Amino acid sequence: MALMDPPHQPFPVAPGKDPLTLEDGYGRRFAYLRLSLTERCNFRCTYCLPNGFRKQPGLPAELAREEMVRAVRAFAHVGLWKLRLTGGEPTVRSDFDEIARDIGQIPGIRRLAMTTNGYRLAERAADWRAAGIDAINVSIDTLDPAEFARITGHDRLDEVVAGVDAALDAKFDAVKVNSVLMRGLGDADWSDILAFVAERPVAWRFIELMRTNDNAAFHAEQRTPGETIRTRLVEAGWQPLAREAGAGPSVDYAHPDFAGRIGLIAPYAPGFCDSCNRLRLSSRGKLHLCLFGEGGLDLRDLLQSDDQHDELVERILAAMPVKARGHRLHEGISGSTPHLASIGG
Repeated sequence: MALMDPPHQPFPVAPGKDPLTLEDGYGRRFAYLRLSLTERCNFRCTYCLPNGFRKQPGLPAELAREEMVRAVRAFAHVGLWKLRLTGGEPTVRSDFDEIARDIGQIPGIRRLAMTTNGYRLAERAADWRAAGIDAINVSIDTLDPAEFARITGHDRLDEVVAGVDAALDAKFDAVKVNSVLMRGLGDADWSDILAFVAERPVAWRFIELMRTNDNAAFHAEQRTPGETIRTRLVEAGWQPLAREAGAGPSVDYAHPDFAGRIGLIAPYAPGFCDSCNRLRLSSRGKLHLCLFGEGGLDLRDLLQSDDQHDELVERILAAMPVKARGHRLHEGISGSTPHLASIGG
């Protein structure tokens, strides 16, 4: 089924009744869930986990595969049809393939995506496509090998780029590159990126560096407005594209001379939250109505048995009216988000 088709109701609905939908107090409807499989990551990106992942004592275990399946069934019941597997780095979980297969078979889930740092992508792209993954986002912040190694702590740029090409060969419906926008994007970097998308049908998306609870100093030093990218694109003849149904917040631009696209995710831009359509479930079972909101609604006690499905659906529906109109990043408030690895891409 094409992504542009309207979402369908995955469960029978009695005559005269409307399908259940998730809607907040501002009339926004939600079709998209980001499911964090883990906060663990094997990279040490300067803007996220510069000292590497460190386990915090006393936290509950990550959700088991069966708990994730029960959660997604409930969200599909209320109309969510697009799901993204994120982390941390989701593929550090040994049961990643099984999670993808199980979730991809849930009635109502029509789009199953994942975000990865790409360290296993070249060897596993075909397997993940066969497991039911439809779309994939790969994190690449620079195409300069030395700079890539400095940012991530790993000299693996060639492997990650080979993974992007393997994903294209595996015929994913969409292959995208996530690039955190920081100071120092020079003409040489820009030329490398343009050459990359000239010959590959990928979307290279620049993401404004977001402030979290542990990167305030780095954010103040490195933050660059997304308008700098938008100006470059418009002046070079790139044209903005309409957003597809269920799409995330990226505004994508196309140019007739390029096989790929360039996108911009600008959470600090006015009106960014107006079209919000996504929720997040943490790797320990908390529902976050906003990626940068305070706290989270614990669902884990209702993920222990299939018999709890109806109660779980009721709890999810009851949470929606309190979703805030927007984040408070402009005020330097990033809610309960400890680091970017807890968000996924």
